[in-house]
Amino acid sequence: MNSQGKKAYFISDVHLGAPALKNNKERELAFVNWLNEIKADASHLFLMGDIFDFWFEYKTVVPRGFTRTLGKIAEIADSGVEVHFFTGNHDVWVFDYLPQELGMVLHRDEFKTQLGGKKFFLAHGDGLDKSDKGYLFLKKMFTSKILQWMFARIHPNFSLSFGHRWSKHSRISKGVTGEGFKGTNNEGMFIFAESILETEKFDYFIFGHRHILIDCPIGEHSRFVNLGDWISHFSYGVFDGNEFKLKQYNYQGPRGH
Repeated sequence: MNSQGKKAYFISDVHLGAPALKNNKERELAFVNWLNEIKADASHLFLMGDIFDFWFEYKTVVPRGFTRTLGKIAEIADSGVEVHFFTGNHDVWVFDYLPQELGMVLHRDEFKTQLGGKKFFLAHGDGLDKSDKGYLFLKKMFTSKILQWMFARIHPNFSLSFGHRWSKHSRISKGVTGEGFKGTNNEGMFIFAESILETEKFDYFIFGHRHILIDCPIGEHSRFVNLGDWISHFSYGVFDGNEFKLKQYNYQGPRGH
């Protein structure tokens, strides 16, 4: 971030196309408007997972929809903004289409970087809570190369329909997004971040996944951040080279369920 006035933006859990929500078109239009607003002063854009509610790529087939979003991200990347995409638990099956077609940098695991002299630890956050045995089993299954190969053998009409039906059973379908911060002694991602600080210092830990909006101290000189979502919070993070702030977009459209 050497250019004067340039900023890094962070966003997570947009869940574009979520079948349990009734305002998908309006939320996508708002998301594209936000992308259009930040492109002038952005040096980095970190898409921190679950941008899509479901995504699966065949070698020659990608999911229908999201044309406005993909076009705007490609425009931003083509302008020289460094765009990073983290796979979440809903869009874990992103493969090479987005990096090759849109120019994104793809991350399947946590990513460590420096911006403006500050150290950042970035991850979607799924799988970091070691006490969530059920989800850890599901993540192992979804990231299995064998199961991915088998799923790719199914015709897209059936596989994508199955994926959207699966998504309908998520917490979003029940009207639940974030469960609230459980406290520093019980929040799995916070405990994980504390364990990282034992061996390596970071200024910021930034996660998604939990759909909670929080920025709190961790350790002596670090911050723990969860980015919220674009279902109820319409939130994002911005780092201007000196400090990080959580902000909320002024969404005026219909609410989702």
